[in-house]
Formats: sequence, structure tokens, C-alpha cells
Amino acid sequence: TGSAGRDVATLSKTTITDSAVRKIPVNAKGPVGHGLSALLLGQLSTTVQGLFVLPGVIDVDFEGQIQAMVWTPSPPIVVPAGARIAQLLPFKGRPLAIEKTTRGTGGFGSTGPAVLWVQPVTVQRPKLTCTLHNAEGKPTTITMTGIIDTGADVTVIS
Repeated sequence: TGSAGRDVATLSKTTITDSAVRKIPVNAKGPVGHGLSALLLGQLSTTVQGLFVLPGVIDVDFEGQIQAMVWTPSPPIVVPAGARIAQLLPFKGRPLAIEKTTRGTGGFGSTGPAVLWVQPVTVQRPKLTCTLHNAEGKPTTITMTGIIDTGADVTVIS
């Protein structure tokens, strides 16, 4: 019996004045211990109050201050010090067989290339023309135009 995870609380009062994603330090540091990784998940009560904690993975070899990524659709919002906004859910990870990299204490690093674009908002359906290059295949270049449907964490071009 018992809880599956450990509640974590904010270290200081934070005022969020816009809907941008913010990092809020919580009262936990890595490594999690016992050879475990952890999921950082928001509390249901936090979401009901209009503060969304974005899920994150704390790797087994992360060292440093754990921070929750949060955002609100209805600013301003004040998050008091000591607010239990998230929980750490430990798990035993199974690392992929890839090259070993040196980890630091910063976290929130990039693990690969980023694809970024800006799309003007208009009254017409948003379209994007995209050219894909494949140096080892046939054809080597494909150009396509599609309608964009942007979701919370994925963009679909059809």
C-alpha cells in the first residue's frame, strides 16, 4: 500500500504573468537514487486550478535541481512557495544502446536537431510547402504542399 509517487513542492513563490512555459524549481534533486529514473507529473488539483505541469523525464544520471515546466492559459497566476504542484513517479529505465554522453547539472538540454517555423495567422487555411531531401534514396528530393493542423505537441501536414 502507499502512494506510487512522491509529491514535490515549489521552493519559492512564482508569479506567472503570461502564457509562456516557465521552469519552477521544486524540492528535489537528481539523481533520484537506487538506479531509478522518474516521471515528473502534475497533480490533478493543480490542473483544476489552471496551472498545467508539463510531463518530463528525470534520467537516472541527471544531477542537479529538478524543475517543473509549467504554463497557464489564464494568467496572471501566483504559485506560492511550498505548493505541491507535481509528483515524481520512479521507474526502472531500460537505456537504449546508443553512444554514452557526458551529463551535467543543467538539464533541459537538446537531444537532437530542432525544427522551427513561423506561420502567419490569416483567414485562409494555413498551408506549408516543404521540400524533403533524401541523399540515399530515390527520388532524392520531394516537394509537397499541405494543410497544417497544429495540436498541443504535434503538427500534422496532410
